[in-house]
Amino acid sequence: MVRVEKSIEIKARPEKVWEMLAFDRLPEWMDVAEVKTAQYISEVRTPKDKYRVGASAHIVEKRWEYDLNVMESLENEKMTVRTKGKYIFTMTSSLKPVDGGTKLTWVGEIEMPWGILGKALSGIFRRTVEKDVKKALEKLKSILEK
Repeated sequence: MVRVEKSIEIKARPEKVWEMLAFDRLPEWMDVAEVKTAQYISEVRTPKDKYRVGASAHIVEKRWEYDLNVMESLENEKMTVRTKGKYIFTMTSSLKPVDGGTKLTWVGEIEMPWGILGKALSGIFRRTVEKDVKKALEKLKSILEK
């Protein structure tokens, strides 16, 4: 298991940061993962349906595609999502109000495939994910602080 945790402070209210966690907003700021499309496959009747437990979307990146599912959701506070597909990722975004904005903490847990080879590659993979997450959070910050 590879675990990555990154935090960033953003000069925006938690409600504004929360809006950007919707799956269909990922292509705007997750360009390091080269997210090309993110389309809901669960029913979305109201904007809040995008964040409810059970909401799901099909994500297409440059190298692979997968489904994301909301596992836990506390409006404007915390959302945990998990992939289904070739790799299993669990990602939790936690929002805490701070003076002048929001502290966003992103925690990702990746179950490495390939047995012993996956364990051997996990250090390299961790460093790559840490760098990519840092870039993505910085882009999110730049979008929200405009």
